[in-house]
Amino acid sequence: MSELILTPDSVYDEAVYEELESVAIRFAGDSGDGMQLTGTQFTNTSAVLGNDVSTFPDFPAEIRAPAGTLPGVSGFQVNISRNDIYTPGDAPQVLVAMNPAALKSNLADVEPGGTVIINIDEFTPGNLKKANYSFNPLDDDSLRSYRVIRVPLTTLNRHSLDGIEGLGNKEKDRCKNFFALGLTFWMYDRSLETSLQWIRDKFASKPIVVEANTRALKAGYHFGETAEEFRTRYRISRFDVAPGTYRKITGNEAAAIGFVTAAHLAGKTLFYGSYPITPASDILHHLAGLKNFNVRTFQAEDEIAAIGATIGAAFGGAFALTGTSGPGICLKSEAMNLGMMLELPMVIANIQRGGPSTGLPTKTEQSDLLQVMFGRNGESPIPIVAPASPSDCFDLAVESFRLAVRAMTPVVFLSDGYLGNSAEPWRIPDPDTLTPIEVNYRTDPTHFAPFARDEVTLGRPWAIPGTPGLEHRIGGLEKADGSGNVSYTPKDHDHMVRIRAEKVQRLQNTIPEQTVFGPEEGDLLVIGWGGTYGALRSGVAAAHAKGLSVAHAHIRYLNPLPRNIGPLMKRYKKVLVAELNLGQLAWLINARFGMKVEQLNKVEGRPFKIREVLSEIESLLGQG
Repeated sequence: MSELILTPDSVYDEAVYEELESVAIRFAGDSGDGMQLTGTQFTNTSAVLGNDVSTFPDFPAEIRAPAGTLPGVSGFQVNISRNDIYTPGDAPQVLVAMNPAALKSNLADVEPGGTVIINIDEFTPGNLKKANYSFNPLDDDSLRSYRVIRVPLTTLNRHSLDGIEGLGNKEKDRCKNFFALGLTFWMYDRSLETSLQWIRDKFASKPIVVEANTRALKAGYHFGETAEEFRTRYRISRFDVAPGTYRKITGNEAAAIGFVTAAHLAGKTLFYGSYPITPASDILHHLAGLKNFNVRTFQAEDEIAAIGATIGAAFGGAFALTGTSGPGICLKSEAMNLGMMLELPMVIANIQRGGPSTGLPTKTEQSDLLQVMFGRNGESPIPIVAPASPSDCFDLAVESFRLAVRAMTPVVFLSDGYLGNSAEPWRIPDPDTLTPIEVNYRTDPTHFAPFARDEVTLGRPWAIPGTPGLEHRIGGLEKADGSGNVSYTPKDHDHMVRIRAEKVQRLQNTIPEQTVFGPEEGDLLVIGWGGTYGALRSGVAAAHAKGLSVAHAHIRYLNPLPRNIGPLMKRYKKVLVAELNLGQLAWLINARFGMKVEQLNKVEGRPFKIREVLSEIESLLGQG
């Protein structure tokens, strides 16, 4: 492949434009190189220009890994397209590598023949050693499969900032990510204005920082103008979407907005009690800035205190929410059971990460399903919903509270790190079209019983402390139905266990039936849940293009399952369940429906790739 060392003297007269349908770009560097910011700015600009976007931030494996080492590499992949896309792309066509560690960690993912832009200034003997290179890849043919562009990026960036008083090389190097951003803006015909405005707003109180980042961004852009290797520029036209107002949104942002919306639809205060944990902490950050929307946030000293406060908020009549990840669910499990026994509406948001134990805090996984389904003592059923995409986090955040109030029970909102951190365009809904959530606090003391039940939902009355005549006692001990008095009578316990299970099961009457993408019957049904949606939908669409009889069912309601899921599966010769675990939903389906499903499992801390899904489909259908 071609290779060129670029200098400011490499000048050409006119660019040549090439139209692309899409491109996936990965920015990679040290955790201090600002790759998340760079990728986010490229995404924001592309969204403003009307492209469909899908992102995948990949955070360092360690919080404070030594600079220049493999565990400290931070990456951000963004896929921009003029068509509807569901994933950030299997393999980047472009890699921007800020140092040797970034190159070594990411090169194998780059599409053969793809472009690799390398900051050659960082390929020093010391940095090569930190990245476990025994040789300099710039000096041999190890990069022959790629189009390599060598850029002395650190040097060029420093030169562009000469003359700014009080700015040493250390401060100048903090701006080199904007130089790289400007260069990619030139390559893909992106406007600078969105990022320039962001710089002005973000650093308004620091004029030197505004000037430095502005000059670095423009210098990278203009360097693209003067370098022969960038003579070809690429354009991705606008994505034709339905009319409306759109914004870029991550799953955690969408969830936070959805929870606030749910409280407003009911006219209630939203209480959020949590202890910081990756990757759920963003929800606290977002909600803390929304106090003017009747939101109360509480950062507790530990996970148990957080859910304890949440139970208290639910008892007091608020829309009560707590958030965590897998290790926090372990600590909250006893209190989750208490909430189930108290029969109080609340939501537990679990943004899954790699496990077990501390596991992989910054990596994605779907290994908490059985934990939230069964990880409590006794018979303790709790409804579970699982969003399929970043924007779907909004819809199911609202839905989780709707179900919690209807059945008077805790509900688990089961997201994952991939959904929580990745982003896509979201069409902002018209608030007037959202269905209110009806909440009827009990106020009449006549014939009041704290565990009397609605005949349809089996939910008990929500009686707020301090309401005259509604004084009552609740607790974790077993009780008699209706009165709520503590009871050790065997039949009372049997009845209460069954009634709590039945009210969860009756939610099947309110949740939608399962739909499929593809034929209503055929050779293969691919079932998934959570953040695997994009890869599975794209893999099935690719199979359709090859004429294969395959459909995709993505389950958003995991407990109870949609009422038609059993008959649906019987319409296909084979059923494949794809999960980022060792087969937890597959185990549940096998046990519940007495069938043996095929499995596609992956526990690498990374999402499925489209080609992995397509390959498995072809293999099962005898096409491999």
